[in-house]
Amino acid sequence: MIFTGLLLLLLLQLNHQSKWLVAALFGLIIVWRHDAEALWAATGSVINTVVSIALKRILNQERPFSTSRSDPGMPSSHAQSIFYTLTFLNLSMVESFGVNVITATVGGLFFILASYLAWLRVSQQFHTVSQIVVGAVLGSVISGFWFWLWYTFVLNLFITSLWVRIIVVLGGVGFCLAFIHHVYKTWIIEER
Repeated sequence: MIFTGLLLLLLLQLNHQSKWLVAALFGLIIVWRHDAEALWAATGSVINTVVSIALKRILNQERPFSTSRSDPGMPSSHAQSIFYTLTFLNLSMVESFGVNVITATVGGLFFILASYLAWLRVSQQFHTVSQIVVGAVLGSVISGFWFWLWYTFVLNLFITSLWVRIIVVLGGVGFCLAFIHHVYKTWIIEER
């Protein structure tokens, strides 16, 4: 009984911290890589968040009855952000190292972790399964498109044009600063 209670507390804490985990992961990637692709990925993550917020307002689907949150639940912004990150990481691994046993294994483990974090939202009754699935699919599609856009168009222009470099870097920094403002306003101030 005590073990079950401790496990439940651990799952609640992990569920609550998942948004910080994703934000910290992008912060670490930017600091570690400190290149244009990392900024591009972070910019896409912010755009992914904006899409999620806009869709929540448009669709206005309620969360499960037992939740204390007042904002709409469709799509799950946690699942959307987690799967955006998962997809970008997996595509980046394949781009860098090709498809092999290691990238397939690590990619599979990333998928299991992302699925587990999304499932926590359902188990804690913050979202329905459909809200999680829609968030996961949207995050993956936006990430795949953003990754494709980088390698199909933007990277070549980035290499050959100073103006594109300036736009990508300043745009990336601007989006990241806007996201930090959003985090401060909604995750820190409003949750008190």
